[in-house]
Amino acid sequence: MRFFKKAIMPIYEYIAIEPDEGCRTCARGFELRRPISRPPLEKCPLCRNPVKKLITQVNTPKINKPLSVSDAKSAGFTVLEKRDEGVYEKL
Repeated sequence: MRFFKKAIMPIYEYIAIEPDEGCRTCARGFELRRPISRPPLEKCPLCRNPVKKLITQVNTPKINKPLSVSDAKSAGFTVLEKRDEGVYEKL
């Protein structure tokens, strides 16, 4: 049985350097899924005007409260409590 590693392709956002000269797509900005190994775009794929890559917020999960011991155990984590210097006990 073979397992293939799924290629991770992040989503990059681009916008026209001069929005007045760009097409409707690059003037408002657009998203593009590209492999990490490829260099950033320099021109809009539609109108060929110069574009720049935007730095955007990374989507991370938000945790409002710390996990309780029971939540951590149900999520599959091993919970340890410090008993002494270098000594931990499994809860």
